[in-house]
Amino acid sequence: MDRNALVTATVIGLVLQLAMVIGGHYSPAIKALFAVGGMGFSLIAGLVFAYLVKGGWSLDLTGGALAGGICALIGIAVCVLLGDAPASLLLLGTISSVVTGAIGGAIGKLLFG
Repeated sequence: MDRNALVTATVIGLVLQLAMVIGGHYSPAIKALFAVGGMGFSLIAGLVFAYLVKGGWSLDLTGGALAGGICALIGIAVCVLLGDAPASLLLLGTISSVVTGAIGGAIGKLLFG
């Protein structure tokens, strides 16, 4: 596993997640997009990982899943701490984002080789 690519992809996804969570804390319109936005940012994290690594299928899917899941887990935890989501969302939201991160890794594999 390319640690630098994983950290970079995770940080990019996390910055996007945190921007959304903080914005949603103050804006109901942004808060309404938490589910779609959160999974979308995890997909982007997976794409970034695949772009940076340009590895095989297994590596791109695994790295994408990890980057997408880690950034979502932290973003959702912040959301829970702010009182904007129930703690029960940590598991479901993280699992959903692991899947979309892997999908991002797969799309990245197809796009970037």
